[in-house]
Amino acid sequence: MKKNIKNITYILLAAFGLSTFSCTKDFTEVNKDPLGETVVAPERLLAPSLVNLMSTNMLRNRNFSNELMQVTVNVGDSEGRVFRYDIRRTQADNTWNNWYVNLTDIVDVYNAARTPEYLNTSYQGISLIVQAWIYQLLTDTYGDVPYSEANKGRLSLLPAADSQKYIQPAFDRQKDIYLDLFKKLEEANELLKAGTPIAVDSDPVYKGDIAKWRKLGNSLYLRLLLRIAGKTEVATNVIAKMKEIIDVNPANYPIMENNDASATNPNGDNGRILWTGANTAGALYSSPFMTSVRPNDFRLIGIADFFLGRLMNWGHPCVINMGAPSYTSRWSIDGVEGIPSGYPPGAITEILAHFNSDQDVDGTGTAARKKSYNLQRDAYTGIIMTVAELNFIKAEAAAKGWINGNAGDFYHKGIMDAVNYWRPNYWTGINQASFLTYINSNNLAWNDALPLDNQTYGSDSKMEKIHLQKLLCFVSNRFSAMV
Repeated sequence: MKKNIKNITYILLAAFGLSTFSCTKDFTEVNKDPLGETVVAPERLLAPSLVNLMSTNMLRNRNFSNELMQVTVNVGDSEGRVFRYDIRRTQADNTWNNWYVNLTDIVDVYNAARTPEYLNTSYQGISLIVQAWIYQLLTDTYGDVPYSEANKGRLSLLPAADSQKYIQPAFDRQKDIYLDLFKKLEEANELLKAGTPIAVDSDPVYKGDIAKWRKLGNSLYLRLLLRIAGKTEVATNVIAKMKEIIDVNPANYPIMENNDASATNPNGDNGRILWTGANTAGALYSSPFMTSVRPNDFRLIGIADFFLGRLMNWGHPCVINMGAPSYTSRWSIDGVEGIPSGYPPGAITEILAHFNSDQDVDGTGTAARKKSYNLQRDAYTGIIMTVAELNFIKAEAAAKGWINGNAGDFYHKGIMDAVNYWRPNYWTGINQASFLTYINSNNLAWNDALPLDNQTYGSDSKMEKIHLQKLLCFVSNRFSAMV
């Protein structure tokens, strides 16, 4: 018996020795991924990252921002209704987590495009523009956020001590973030001058048109400049920079101008991801409204009176002809009466108007068919920035005397472009008779005799006119992307 135990022991020890030897010999080589890459090509990262960022924005807007902006009202008197400002702390988590995760890939696009293997100044510039866009959203939403040390925690080439340091990055001041974003956009403008070609399929926004990315970057620059122009310590330099971009050196700072869409140029100069309308999660360019929201849930949110009531009163082109059989409005709304945001508990028990889903049908003819348009599958909802917003920026700057040009013309073009975004080429110019009738009959026309501003809410002034139309422009954009 003892002899058998000894034999078993020897066998086990021998086996242990063999396993130890087999686990240590050539361990590094055996466990090395033969297909592994230390740097991923920028064209493989850009499109999925942009789609993920846009999906985060669109779903956030549908579930949260639209309620605050009085676009929609989630009818009901239970707790946690955003339109009643009953906001849970967890509401902040989704955008924070998704923005930072995808920013890491966008930063990797920049870093990869600087390596000898994938050197490309256009990818570098595009990455900087997207970084500026998302970091602007982050700091505008949360204030001071990690910036200078952010998106570095997984860099394997850093010394171990530095890698650990970046796992909990320091928070930067909002002022410092904004000033550094200006540097990023300046660098992007220079990098994109060369027009270095990129893979068309890697760019879901402009399909490889580098000149348009440059216009978007400089237009975004103006958005950021205007947002801090009221800060005394930076106002002089910020206003001077706006004037340089628009008046002094426009050749060096091209900005968005063209809102027209065509078969060969579906975006005009607008910055947006053009969704395909496919209803499969595997399709990269499917709207998150199609892949992440059920049709029944899509139409179970009411539309607010602040938004729909004004547009109905004006006869806004995007809310007319909504009935069968035409359904020409891209917004495709069922109902004409909005719900007051913040209504008294119990006062509203049913949805009065809602955006149609992809399963809504018109019910006409011999067989029901899907409506011609519905916002759930619409291709135009993936917005980064529109030409309409840029015109309202210019209108405000001109009204305050910061730039040359007629503030009224910029303002009127902003109204026209906001409509033409959703109904392409509906109006062909600010002097078109139907456009003039629309703004004059609704007291929307520019009036130079008005004061610049008025401290009384609702009192007519130049800023009141600009900000209302800009707000409604953002409201319609908030079907989609955060701005």
